[in-house]
Amino acid sequence: MPAYMIIVATIADRDQFISGYASEAAKLVAKFGGRYLLRAPGAALLEGDFGEGASVVISEWPDRTAALRFWNSSDYQEVKKLRAGIAKCQVLLADGPPVAG
Repeated sequence: MPAYMIIVATIADRDQFISGYASEAAKLVAKFGGRYLLRAPGAALLEGDFGEGASVVISEWPDRTAALRFWNSSDYQEVKKLRAGIAKCQVLLADGPPVAG
C-alpha cells in the first residue's frame, strides 16, 4: 500500500531553502523511490494555528518502509541540516490507497 508524506513548512528564507535543502532533498526523494504529488507555497489556513502562508509538500512512496528508509537515511539526515534555522516543519506519514489519475 502506498504511503504519503505530508509536509507543512513555514520558511523564513525561501531562496536559501529552495537552492539548498529543496534541491538536495528532491534528488534523494527520487533515489529512494518517492515522487512528488504537490509542492506549493502560499497555503490558506482554514482551521488550526499552523500553516497560514506555508508551503505544502506531498510525496508518494511505494510503502511506509520506503518512506522511512528515505527519512532515516544518513543521506537525508545530512540534507535535513540545510533547512535548520530557515524552516519550521510539520511532517506526517500516512498509509493509503493509490491516488487515482
